[in-house]
Amino acid sequence: MQCIRRQPKRTVSQENMLLEQSRRVAALNGIRLGLKDDKDLKFLLKGSQLLKVKSSSWRKERFYKLQEDCKTIWQESKKVLRSPESQIFSIEDIRDVRSGHKTEGMEKYAKDVPEYRCFSIIFKDQRKNLDLIASSEDDANHWIAGLGKIIAHSNSMNQKQKLQHWIHTCLRKADKNKDNKMSLKELKDFLKEVNIEVDDYHAKKIFQHCDKSKTEALEDDEIEEFYKILTERKEIDSIFQMYSDPEGFMSCQNLVRFLYEVQQEENAVVAAPALIQRYEPNERAKRGNAMTKDGFLMYLLSDEGNIFSPSHRKVYQDMTQPLSHYLVSSSHNTYLMEDQITGPSSTEAYIRALTKGCRCVELDCWDGPNSEPVIYHGYTLTSKILFSDVIKAIKNYAFKTSPYPVIISLENHCSVDQQKVMAQHMTTILQDMLLVAPVDGNKSQFPSPEQLKGKILVKGKKLSRQEDPINGNNNLEAEDVSDEDEAAEIEDESVKTKVEQKGKSDTLKLAKELSDTVVYCKSVHFEGFDDPNHPRAFYEMSSFSESKALKLAQESGTSFIHHNIRHLSRIYPAGWRTDSSNYSPVDLWNVGCQIVALNFQTAGTEMDVYQGRFQDNGFSGYVLKPEFLRDEQTKFNPKSITEGTWGTKKKLLLKIISGQQLPKVNKSKNSIVDPKVTIEIHGVQQDNNKKQTKVIENNGFNPNWNEEFTFDIEIPALALVRFVVEDFDMSTKNDFIGQYTLPFTSLKQGYRHIHLLTKNGDPYSSSTLFVYVNIQDCD
Repeated sequence: MQCIRRQPKRTVSQENMLLEQSRRVAALNGIRLGLKDDKDLKFLLKGSQLLKVKSSSWRKERFYKLQEDCKTIWQESKKVLRSPESQIFSIEDIRDVRSGHKTEGMEKYAKDVPEYRCFSIIFKDQRKNLDLIASSEDDANHWIAGLGKIIAHSNSMNQKQKLQHWIHTCLRKADKNKDNKMSLKELKDFLKEVNIEVDDYHAKKIFQHCDKSKTEALEDDEIEEFYKILTERKEIDSIFQMYSDPEGFMSCQNLVRFLYEVQQEENAVVAAPALIQRYEPNERAKRGNAMTKDGFLMYLLSDEGNIFSPSHRKVYQDMTQPLSHYLVSSSHNTYLMEDQITGPSSTEAYIRALTKGCRCVELDCWDGPNSEPVIYHGYTLTSKILFSDVIKAIKNYAFKTSPYPVIISLENHCSVDQQKVMAQHMTTILQDMLLVAPVDGNKSQFPSPEQLKGKILVKGKKLSRQEDPINGNNNLEAEDVSDEDEAAEIEDESVKTKVEQKGKSDTLKLAKELSDTVVYCKSVHFEGFDDPNHPRAFYEMSSFSESKALKLAQESGTSFIHHNIRHLSRIYPAGWRTDSSNYSPVDLWNVGCQIVALNFQTAGTEMDVYQGRFQDNGFSGYVLKPEFLRDEQTKFNPKSITEGTWGTKKKLLLKIISGQQLPKVNKSKNSIVDPKVTIEIHGVQQDNNKKQTKVIENNGFNPNWNEEFTFDIEIPALALVRFVVEDFDMSTKNDFIGQYTLPFTSLKQGYRHIHLLTKNGDPYSSSTLFVYVNIQDCD
């Protein structure tokens, strides 16, 4: 049995001193957040009892408190042997704080408690929601408002403030005896905390340099001196010196020269004075219309110094073209949180997809008890959720991230009676949001995303006698239509057995009421590409498995492109992907397929590339296809590229210079990362490429690579660039640290920072790569 060393008991005066110190630190962090003397922040720092809700029989009181760093929440736990780390969660990990009964857990288990006392914390990763009940409305409001303010103020901090806050938190953690001094041992512990290995000789040298008072401990100004040494950016200093005077000022004229010559900014003359006013902290420099080294660093860490073009952060593309001219962010089996066979179904999965910019969600509908249709993955053990609950979630979250239309893709397995219930739920819950008639009498082609703003479209089967949904409906009550059953394609023995037992029919009786909700997205089986003499109606669309679609792209690329100019195509993952893995969407985008549906719940390269593509055009979920994928005369074929108007070939030069504050992937105290960077190009076959840097050992805090790479890009409009940082391991698979993916056409040139994303696509607070980008036309 392990012996636990008892800490010596503190005296009352020591306890009071530590308490006062803790208050001072909390107050300082509150000021850093811009929340000085905020009553909600003070309440959270004091903490309160809350009821934690897990099920109808599990509702227990726990104490929750904001830590003095104003970044983490401590939660009481009654579990035996629970580690102290597991009792803390970071506010950076919170995606949303919802008041009332706004989660499935609250809906099911807390209906007996007034909404004003209830709130839920939603996490960014796959962690379960934290459903909580406060003892009063005031307490609930303090928690909701307080957390909201901290999240908002943390997000609005600039990179330098975030770094300062993070380093001071790590310093505080390393100060084991809480005396506000740092011994040599504590300094070495701190360096490990921030992910850097320094040998004893170098650690002692830094320590002695800062210990001006020769007291064998760093305090106050000495700690600040240590902070300055640690955060020095020599690579940026050398760039600054080329454009600054001997006194350390970069004149506005020299900043214009840097922006124009190096950063390739066309509006340099207008931009330079604005950047000085926005980022220069030194008032004397600002008055003289000049920039110091600190202001220069602030600019390079800002949105304007980002590798992703700030002008692409808003909707900048023409949104008035037909719907079929856009790539549409789309999710497969949206209701699933995990795998395709046994995982849970949840309305939360719809909320997560919609807030990630998804514009096409899927609903697999089956008969449920009490005449209420349910959604789950048919023939499997996935859990069931009510169709009506999903429609409510879609209504509430459809347009929070983007105003452009949402498509509900129905896979209908219900009886006629329950189909009528489905139609009624959509009509009564969605009301004016539901599109039930053609827009502006447009009967020859799709309306545009602009015309469909705020509208929800239904994709599904249509009664055959209503062959023309654009020109009105007849009075037929119900009729057999061809069935589409993607669940039956799953390559799993238990599923195959159930499909055989059911005796799968090729037809399904369709209710007129449900048929009437389909206007522009009528599902039909693919019978081959259009005969020019007998073209199909534009509103008819087909779904293809990934293998069928890839075969068409390989064998009939140009025909597929022509088909996708006029018709929508939906692609879904192969039946063998029972683990919810994903396929690469790139080859299908390259032939103009719009609705390339991925499993949003599964992180990985495919989802990184997906989110990278849809980060463009203001994260609206709609990206306009290149002109050569919309031109009815196009001869473009991504599998056989010939000379044509596909854009000028480019040569991309990338220099990976350095990294900053890379996170620890192994939480062990002594584990330091050995980072390497891989650059991937995803596009047409000729452009696909991958190159990597050397490995930097034992330094995740400020690794330096200074390595150059060049890539030839044949079709820039279809290319994406992915930067991946991994922790190298000689004996096992490298650990993922962070990544960032963006369209080639969104790259900014010159010296840029890349703000890395987590495995789930959320931004790290201060982990970056510093790079140099140059793009030239190929001869």
